[in-house]
Amino acid sequence: MKAVEISQPGGPEVLVLVDRPVPEPKAGEVLIKVAAAGINRPDVFQRKGAYPPPPGASDLPGLEIVGEIVGGDLAVGGWRLGDRVCALVPGGGYAEYCVAHATQCLPVPAGLSDIEAAGLPETYYTVWSNVFDRGRLAAGETLLVHGGASGIGTTAIQIAKAMGHTVYATVGSDDRVNAVEALGADKGINYKTHDFVQEIKDLTQGRGVDVILDMVAGDYINRDLSCLADDGRIVIIALLGGAKATIDCNQVMRRRLTVTGSTLRPRGPEFKAQIAQSLKAHVWPLLESGKIRPVIHATFPLARACDAHAMMDSGEQIGKVILTM
Repeated sequence: MKAVEISQPGGPEVLVLVDRPVPEPKAGEVLIKVAAAGINRPDVFQRKGAYPPPPGASDLPGLEIVGEIVGGDLAVGGWRLGDRVCALVPGGGYAEYCVAHATQCLPVPAGLSDIEAAGLPETYYTVWSNVFDRGRLAAGETLLVHGGASGIGTTAIQIAKAMGHTVYATVGSDDRVNAVEALGADKGINYKTHDFVQEIKDLTQGRGVDVILDMVAGDYINRDLSCLADDGRIVIIALLGGAKATIDCNQVMRRRLTVTGSTLRPRGPEFKAQIAQSLKAHVWPLLESGKIRPVIHATFPLARACDAHAMMDSGEQIGKVILTM
């Protein structure tokens, strides 16, 4: 099969098209003939040598795929040969064939193309696990999303808004403000021209928001604390602004605030299977009804994965970048 491997840590040019053996599924896994694969920020970190795959995972990048089941352990997930699925994988997605744990596959929602479905698993699993499970966003509560124009951001905005929440999002340009507001954000905030802390205070009449989905960390965390309502929660899912922060512990204690976070890739199949079932029950109906839809910015053929990563590095995309086979 054709696959894209990381020849050495570095820039987009280190992604090389190679021939690899078709992987063999183990017990509990299915083999998928890949039609398209999503690109995510962890792929970029892996390319740079900063995010190694977990033990036992493929060394190839790629955490989400869509395609047809062509073999493997069908009994575990109740699948059949030829079923069209999208799947969360711990690696190996940049290839014509990929193995996935059967319980981490979901049927492609009715009405979605392969390209759209390829943009679902990593972002939707991440958003559900962190906003709704870890962040415990409850009825009547408000959400602030940093990086609102990213794949994660556009997903979080749409799901939370479809479920009746007030949603704010920070972005880096006025064009992106318009984009996230078109997706349902109650207010987009250009962090380059506005103080998002003051904006949130003004928008909430000084109360603050209940949950913040933070992909920046670093010096954003102490500012996030000032954006939270009492009993509010910050959930960190990336470290684009750095891994270390100085926080006001007095605020944390006095206002009963929570700072937490998670990474999805190292978690086991049982944990991810639970998220899959939650998505199927609560989010797949929203996709099939057309209330929400993955935002696709661009597609590239597998052989041009380096160009797709260059786009990711530039930060120009709004939504997802997808590789096609």
